[in-house]
Amino acid sequence: MHRRRLSAVAAALVVASGCSSQSNEAQPSVSAPLSSASEASDGAREAVEAYVRALNSRSVAGLISVGGVEDEKWSRQEAERILADRGGRGWKIKDVRIQHDMGPDVGSARLLAEDRARKSLRDTFTVTREKGTWHLTVFTGQPAEPGKESAATDDPRS
Repeated sequence: MHRRRLSAVAAALVVASGCSSQSNEAQPSVSAPLSSASEASDGAREAVEAYVRALNSRSVAGLISVGGVEDEKWSRQEAERILADRGGRGWKIKDVRIQHDMGPDVGSARLLAEDRARKSLRDTFTVTREKGTWHLTVFTGQPAEPGKESAATDDPRS
């Protein structure tokens, strides 16, 4: 039975690799454990592609959406900083690798892209699925919720 399963997976990979689009952009590859659903990998990959589209179009709203954060002053400011650094450069995806190494709703995404000047962008994100929608952890400055303290980063006092 194990050989049949491996044969079925190998056949599916051959069929999938034979399908291609007519895009001049390299198709991103996705790697995920065989036990994870391909829908999960596809959704996470779509989130990475949405991130690149938001960068290319310099879309604050697009970054906020793919980041899964509220549209607030802090998130708009952080999105603007990200776009000032990476936005509008004509990024083309060369490779995307998704791993559901933390469960079916959490994993990591590795992105390799190249801009018009052939400069590389390599980034790794945590991907999370909330209520069926995949998001990338691209925002780092989210304020703590009222009534909750953020984790301390200072050395412990003795």
